[in-house]
Amino acid sequence: MKSLLLLVSSLPLIAATTCASLKSLSLANTKVQFAQETAATTMLGPGGFLLKTPAFCRVGGIITPVSDSEIHFEVWMPESGWNGKFRGTGNGGFAGSINYGDMAGALRDGFATASTDTGHRADGIDADWALGHPEKIADFGYRAIHEMTIKAKSMIEAYYGDAPKHSYFAACSNGGRQALMEAQRFPEDYDGILAGAPANYWTRLLVANFFASGKPMLENPPSYISKDKIPAIAKAVLAACDATDGLKDGILSDPPSCHFDPATIVCKGAETNDCLTPSQAASLQRIYDGARNGDGMVIYPGYEPGGEEGGGGWPGWISGATPGQSAGALFSTGFLRNMVFSDANWTYKQSTLSNALDSADTKMAATLNSTDPNLKAFQDRGGKLIVYHGWSDAAIPPRNAINYYKNVESTMGNAAVNGFMRLYMLPGVQHCAGGPGPNFFGQAAVLQASDAQHDVFTALVDWVEQGKAPASIIATKFSKNDPARSVEMTRPVCPYPLEAKYDGAGDMKQAGSFSCRGH
Repeated sequence: MKSLLLLVSSLPLIAATTCASLKSLSLANTKVQFAQETAATTMLGPGGFLLKTPAFCRVGGIITPVSDSEIHFEVWMPESGWNGKFRGTGNGGFAGSINYGDMAGALRDGFATASTDTGHRADGIDADWALGHPEKIADFGYRAIHEMTIKAKSMIEAYYGDAPKHSYFAACSNGGRQALMEAQRFPEDYDGILAGAPANYWTRLLVANFFASGKPMLENPPSYISKDKIPAIAKAVLAACDATDGLKDGILSDPPSCHFDPATIVCKGAETNDCLTPSQAASLQRIYDGARNGDGMVIYPGYEPGGEEGGGGWPGWISGATPGQSAGALFSTGFLRNMVFSDANWTYKQSTLSNALDSADTKMAATLNSTDPNLKAFQDRGGKLIVYHGWSDAAIPPRNAINYYKNVESTMGNAAVNGFMRLYMLPGVQHCAGGPGPNFFGQAAVLQASDAQHDVFTALVDWVEQGKAPASIIATKFSKNDPARSVEMTRPVCPYPLEAKYDGAGDMKQAGSFSCRGH
């Protein structure tokens, strides 16, 4: 009898009711718009990679918890083969659309999954929807993901006749902010959380560095660093610092130890794209230094040297096609115009760093920042949290993740934090993925779920369900950053503060030639 029960419990769960019947499901403040069976197909997953998905029940609805809320969400549930678990997904930028790519990856791996537009429909870099709509800002800030989670779990239980055994959330960028917000505000929602490149100090991210480096380049056009200068900067950084980690491989394993001086590439004659003018060198130094207050104290970290080139690097995030048109500048000005000053005619000329930061913190910090280091409620219920950040991130300064981790350690103690939280800093990885380093390690559901040694999400699941705390995880670099191509290198990424160090022998492109060590 015992063996029979074990066999039954191990069988893949299938639907207990019809998908169409969920159309009439009654949930508080929720209107179910559709519930339909969807055939197995091939979809665009994270990063635009094609994924094969099974047949599933697709349910969509609108949640209206307060006046002026209109949170669109969808829940996808495998028709058969459900693994008994739920995986929520997040959003990048200012959100504004359902994240079908991440849902496809979760579905392929057997999870029931859900996503939301966070209460508005717009391009991810557009914040115009927020002007005059404080409730929509609250939905974006924290309410929509929580509401989506509660409603999704109810739908899953109604469909399968059984609630999820475990619930997970995985997302990057603003999604990383959402992930930490869930751990801080709603510790009961998820058992395991994977937070990538978290934009959790939202007010400082979108104010401090723009006024420290972006605004000076706008006010003084000759100091603007165009994308045509980026290759020369990247080359000079590698020449100065590539070998400082003991391995000359085009990857800075410890960017903070790189003390590259922009003055070394100041033009000695006529200006070309191979050198910087003195005012451009000063701009570059400000980008590296981060934002400082009137006393010279750093109030938000700058960007790290290394990994400046590439599609996910400085050309799009920091330089832009013209001054003020970088992604970073557009995010910052959109935030300030529509959320902080609530003035469609506001321009950067109307504010100083001090004024803008004070206004942003006063009006928006409580709604948008997920910086609370006290995660005791999440820890007490057995929650596990993994944070990761690429050292070559040109969108969100990577030291912000270290600062948050240290704040949690300072608040809760090292022993407590070691029992439920890990931080992985990824050398040569840009914003969420991409870059010159090994940048696939299971952070997005691009590849089929692998073992915990090669897949950070699987490591999170094993930690939650089996108590196996993660150690190093092997990351992979594919040719042209395409998983369909050949493997160029593998390398371990280590739990902070450890780093992957070359052992001095063996193939430098193989993970086995490295070990995790301290400074």
